[in-house]
Amino acid sequence: MKISLILTAILVLIITSEGNAQIELIFNGVQLEESLQSAKDKIEPFTEKMVLFEVENPTFPLSKDLEAHLVCSNYKSSYGTISELVFTFADDKLVYIQAHGNAIEAITAITKDTVQNYMDYRFYPKDHMVTKPSEDKVWILTEDAMHPNLFTWDNPYLPSNKEPKKITYTSGRIPDVIKLGGNLDQLKTNLERASDFTFTMELDGSDPNAQLQIDCFGIEYAGFPRKFEARFGDGKLNVLWILTGKGEEDRIRQKLISEYGPVIFKDDNWEVFDNWQVILRKDKPEVLVLTEELAVFYKRDYFKQ
Repeated sequence: MKISLILTAILVLIITSEGNAQIELIFNGVQLEESLQSAKDKIEPFTEKMVLFEVENPTFPLSKDLEAHLVCSNYKSSYGTISELVFTFADDKLVYIQAHGNAIEAITAITKDTVQNYMDYRFYPKDHMVTKPSEDKVWILTEDAMHPNLFTWDNPYLPSNKEPKKITYTSGRIPDVIKLGGNLDQLKTNLERASDFTFTMELDGSDPNAQLQIDCFGIEYAGFPRKFEARFGDGKLNVLWILTGKGEEDRIRQKLISEYGPVIFKDDNWEVFDNWQVILRKDKPEVLVLTEELAVFYKRDYFKQ
């Protein structure tokens, strides 16, 4: 998948020892990738209230078998009390932290990272951190959590999310709002209505098949709200990328099989369905959807079939 260089710089986290050190200082020794029990032991002395939620059937994109959310109230960080915190663990590794309430002041107090802006968000790549100043929210994420844009996901276990949105679309079928081959003017309004919010950008010209991309955030697919990247060539929707997580690869695969039948082509990085129009990407977790014309092109020129 190709996106502009500036978005690549913003959206890819650089995992460094310096970034881990910043997180340790803020959260009294807690580190990304730490186990639940180890993190819990470090967190408990500094929080007024702590509740653990363990999910029997994981839907979190990074979780293969285990999903857990450790929720804290009035957490005394090294740089101020944070009203709400949720630590999310995928297969017993800390991969996602969301904070709200005195969050930005307490968590960014010691950052030396250069801030980068994207929509309403501010990125601190070396610190694995994203902030949303308008809502006083902070996310700290592993690189794997950053790929599906989990900084745009409000964890439903955060106490202020009193009535979290219920997920209703659990299918692997591409949602009806996506009309491959559809006209930009007709589809843009429908995509905006289906999304929590959208971001439109002109592409850099490196893809001869597309000139415009609409990033759609919060469209439900396979049991989780996703980022959809809808790409238009000559005013027609011809490519769609749905960002997923490595942990859910087999769940996505089974849902695709259920909807589109068995895999018709497979290699180390790709599994193809539905006459080459729906493709599971494995090296970088995504689902690719193509028009019939581009499917023929990809089959012949990219996959050499």
